[in-house]
Amino acid sequence: MEGIAIGLAALACPVGMGLMMWFMGKGMRGRSAEQRESASGSVDDLREEHERLGAEIEKLEREQHSGDEEFSRR
Repeated sequence: MEGIAIGLAALACPVGMGLMMWFMGKGMRGRSAEQRESASGSVDDLREEHERLGAEIEKLEREQHSGDEEFSRR
């Protein structure tokens, strides 16, 4: 009887770990499809934000450059 109890205790950890890995893997596979769909929209949003910020930086650099020229004329 003790041999069975020791055997079950020895198997409890690897079996439990295997079940946890299986459940976590199953959950990750389900999420990855949803994440891929939402990622394409977020990439487009990031590209638009990048273009907008780039245009704003160029505008500010032009303003700073024209302000530097006016300052050097004085």
